[in-house]
Amino acid sequence: MIMNNDIEVLIIDDDHDVLESYQQLLEMSGFKVKAITDPTQATSLLHKNWPGVVVTDMYMPGLSGMDLLEFIKNLDPELPVIMITGHGDIPMAVDAVKRGALDFLQKPLQPAELLTLLEKHLPQRKSTIEQRESIGQSTSEILLGESPLIVKIREKITQMALTCKDVLIEGESGTGRHTVSKLLHQHSQLHKGPFVATQGSKITCTADLQRAMISARSGSISLNEPQAMPLETQQWLCRFLLEQERQNKKEVRVLAITGANPEALVEQEVLLPELFYFLSQIRFQLPSLRQRVSDIAPLFKYFLKQSCQKLHKAVPAIDKAYINTLNRHAWSGNVLELKNVAELYAIGIVKLTGQDRTKPLEQMSSPLDDLVDSYEKQVIEDALYLFAGRINDVSNYLQIPRKKLYLRMKKHNLDKAEYKAKS
Repeated sequence: MIMNNDIEVLIIDDDHDVLESYQQLLEMSGFKVKAITDPTQATSLLHKNWPGVVVTDMYMPGLSGMDLLEFIKNLDPELPVIMITGHGDIPMAVDAVKRGALDFLQKPLQPAELLTLLEKHLPQRKSTIEQRESIGQSTSEILLGESPLIVKIREKITQMALTCKDVLIEGESGTGRHTVSKLLHQHSQLHKGPFVATQGSKITCTADLQRAMISARSGSISLNEPQAMPLETQQWLCRFLLEQERQNKKEVRVLAITGANPEALVEQEVLLPELFYFLSQIRFQLPSLRQRVSDIAPLFKYFLKQSCQKLHKAVPAIDKAYINTLNRHAWSGNVLELKNVAELYAIGIVKLTGQDRTKPLEQMSSPLDDLVDSYEKQVIEDALYLFAGRINDVSNYLQIPRKKLYLRMKKHNLDKAEYKAKS
């Protein structure tokens, strides 16, 4: 049974008398405390969004303080842990701090030292959890879906966004890699700094990357396909990241984006192993849409509704058979492809049915030629609205040459300027 979030401090010590004195001290100081003598209980009480601080003895039967620390850091690297140790155990306590403990206190415990640490770090922990909850809300509104795989990605974003660690984002095109990159920056400690997105293929020499790094100073750089950079440029990036690590100062956070199998790039000797090592300390492996079939129908309906609202149209009905067709589709373009199909559906173009077709007219209210002209005008007009008059996008969307599109627009007296977004 997990612990109530009202509890502010979890104290663990196998000595009943010592534990009771700690508990009395903290409760008299206004803290809400839970005290346990069995450290193994902590593994079921704690959860990653608990807004409190753990105070634990170093030596305990069943589970040592070091083992408990390892469990807690795997659960949540940011959960504060204060270690209590005897005078002869200072080297072990120092090692605990290196492994992620907040601090250590020596026995006999000085009450003022413990209270000072709690008064400083408990508010910080509560603030961290509040920020996580806010990030979780905004992330769920942007990275859509309720399948276990995408929920896990959102949880990881929430947990890691507040850090400044470099990240490797892996996945197929269209899975949301660039969205994750932006979310990680927007919710990081560097969110007030610049966000620079660049392609590895556009970095032809080290000077190109250095200029991009200067532009991203005090912010983040989203580096798509780092393996496309020259090897000497990758070597320079390794040295840059190593120097940041040595100085413990994050000048630029690197959010690298690759395909679904970056290890293969190392094997092909196009991505330096040392660069892969630096970037892969934190990895986000985004699932393909094929791996999250339960999200396909909800996402399609969401994108369809969004497009219809933009076009000021009623949301059309969707046949169950068509939903089955969507679920069976391979989705090589992933979520981006699904979004495109939904937007076409909104303007009456039904994809993935073996051949493109439009929804049938319920009745012949006019001669066929008039109906064809009227429908053609409606489809072009809807596409112009959808892309705010951008002819290249409309041409690609309707899969006709620009010249032919202009001729059709002239035929129907459609002016692209009338569909451009008003500032």
